[in-house]
Amino acid sequence: MDVRATITDEERARRRAAFEFARGSVRFEGIVLSAEALALAERHINGEISMDEFIRLGLAMWQRDQKQIDAAA
Repeated sequence: MDVRATITDEERARRRAAFEFARGSVRFEGIVLSAEALALAERHINGEISMDEFIRLGLAMWQRDQKQIDAAA
């Protein structure tokens, strides 16, 4: 099923507002999202992936990055 065909402009706007709020919140804590993380968020905002997929892919990205940090230490 093509999720993009079912997402409304209102839903896209709601998702963007929620993301921008979360982005501002973590930025306030000193965290700057990578280009890869921003691209993943855009995929969810635009309805290309579900929230479950967004969370799964985001967690996998974080785990991969943590392994690289641990290996460098």
